[in-house]
Amino acid sequence: MKTFAPPLHHATVRGFTLVEVMVAMVIGMIGMIIMLQVFSAAEGQRRSTTGTGDAQGNGAMALYTLQRDVRQAGFGFNALNALGCPFTLPAPASRTLAQLAPVVINPPTTDVPAGDANSDTLLIAFGSGNGSPEGDVVTAVLGLQLGLQSAGSFATGDRVIAGPSAPTVGCALTLATVTAVTPPVITVPSSGAVDGGTLFNLGQNPRILAYAIRAGNLTVCNYMAANCGAACTATDGTCSANWVPIVNNIAALRAQYGHASTPTSGVDTWDQATPQQPSPPNQDTLACSWARTSAVRIVVVARNSQPEQSNRHQTRQFVCTPPNAVRPDCVVDAPDWMGSTGAPINLGPPSSPAPASPPGWTLYRYRTFETVIPIRNLPWMATC
Repeated sequence: MKTFAPPLHHATVRGFTLVEVMVAMVIGMIGMIIMLQVFSAAEGQRRSTTGTGDAQGNGAMALYTLQRDVRQAGFGFNALNALGCPFTLPAPASRTLAQLAPVVINPPTTDVPAGDANSDTLLIAFGSGNGSPEGDVVTAVLGLQLGLQSAGSFATGDRVIAGPSAPTVGCALTLATVTAVTPPVITVPSSGAVDGGTLFNLGQNPRILAYAIRAGNLTVCNYMAANCGAACTATDGTCSANWVPIVNNIAALRAQYGHASTPTSGVDTWDQATPQQPSPPNQDTLACSWARTSAVRIVVVARNSQPEQSNRHQTRQFVCTPPNAVRPDCVVDAPDWMGSTGAPINLGPPSSPAPASPPGWTLYRYRTFETVIPIRNLPWMATC
């Protein structure tokens, strides 16, 4: 009789219990939380580092650009008989500016339309000529031809301004173009020159530059190439294609004049008071006020390009003084600069796209750049 071997019994297959699965899930979740926190911290550090670097570069570039042009302001018309006179520009501008001066802070909006809120505008003028910066005396007026003491310093195509022989109430200057040079005379149509007056040579490439903060960018418009006084009609605040953005993420620009109370006192007053014609009118007084305005101090406020993930670190980075119900998170300790007393920095919502969670503008960090700039061409003039 055959004996059959008993069937083999398969080993019992065992899995994870519910408790083990839950413990594994908890451990995995803890690990995930730690990784997300590390990622969040690293992302915040990256935003701060990247944004700070961008703000540093943008602010330095904006300050350098303004400083370079202000230092040249007034070159080519360093004389009392030119300062403070209305100044007519030819096409394409075809506009009369309120005053000819090296630097005008917040000129009339007909000259430079207002920019972003709580920011100043600047109008800077300088020439590039080879002649005397105090002008050449007009010795004779023969129709379109002008006799000059130094006619050889002029060239065809130079832009010139004909001023009176002395500061005169009712003076009006016009930018004209030299069409021919035959020493000792030059030909200048529509110059308005008078015998005994002064002809100022601004060279082939003068600059009448308007600066403003528009849509969170530092923009510039050259009156020699466009009508910078055209009214702002675009909804994005850029006015027109005449305004060229040169530095982005600039939240504010503030400026002040440095006045000297006497010809020998040096700068002893800082304010935004543009010299104006006194009452009764006195052109000598107006011109001397400009001659004693020998410096400008400015501050530009650069905004980080990267927003923070929350505003808990922003308590010292923005300002809307005093705190109010509309902005309850505002603080009193605002960013300061040398001119905070007369021209405080007041940051508002950035015009560029911001995070949807209000208040988006508080999610940015800001950095200030300031300097004092001498108007170095004014000391060449005769004193008042």
